[in-house]
Amino acid sequence: MHQIYKSAIVPYSCNQMYQLVNQINDYPEFLNWCSSASILNQTEREITASVSINKSAFNQTFTTINTLTSDARIDMQLKDGPFKQLQGAWIFTALSDSACKISLELEFSFASRLVDIAIAPIFTAISNAQLDAFVERAKNIYG
Repeated sequence: MHQIYKSAIVPYSCNQMYQLVNQINDYPEFLNWCSSASILNQTEREITASVSINKSAFNQTFTTINTLTSDARIDMQLKDGPFKQLQGAWIFTALSDSACKISLELEFSFASRLVDIAIAPIFTAISNAQLDAFVERAKNIYG
């Protein structure tokens, strides 16, 4: 099982960062590894979304069910894809009205040991860069 934990303190509100992460259809615009992203089903408390990754030898699509806690948390659970297990969360912690801590926690493993050995380093690199990409996106959108 691979685990990733990253966090950053940003000069943006929880709402601003939550909205950026939750705008899944926009991912291909600023995540260089994301070739497509779409929302398959959406309610007030849950989004089922599909994301396609095209990076090096890793060209896969996976679907997650995201449970939403407005402006505070997005919990992700694998629905379909090349993983044996994928779960995680985006966590938004207010530090003031105009600053927050954004955290990304992920746990994953691939269905095949061979795929895990070959692809896990690529997915780990993508995951490690993901939070930084959202921080950069916030700078571009919010100034």
